[in-house]
Amino acid sequence: MDDVSTTAETVPATNGIVSASAIPADELARLTDDIVSALKTVYDPEIPADIYELGLVYKIDIEDDRSVKIDMTLTAPGCPVAGEMPGWVENAVGAVEGVSGVEVSMVFDPPWTPDRMSEEAQVAVGWY
Repeated sequence: MDDVSTTAETVPATNGIVSASAIPADELARLTDDIVSALKTVYDPEIPADIYELGLVYKIDIEDDRSVKIDMTLTAPGCPVAGEMPGWVENAVGAVEGVSGVEVSMVFDPPWTPDRMSEEAQVAVGWY
């Protein structure tokens, strides 16, 4: 569903950590886990599920300098919190120990659809 990568290559988050990174594998694994945990603290105010489980996070890049670049979307382009959500994500991920900076890009291609939601999110909204 989501990608975690370094500048060297992109791999699905569920398939492990990229070993070509200048960041030691154990630190990269911790950073990845902590970033995902931080993303799970950010909720769409209209849906009782976090943005990670909703599938709103399309890509997480952890650079060798420990800066993080995130591509994310919204459930709808006209979402009332469109202007605020990137700041919420930046603040949450920026608080992770070891992260040197965060850049959040809002993307709308591909458009978000409910099939991006995890089973956990489907349960939270009563769709499962």
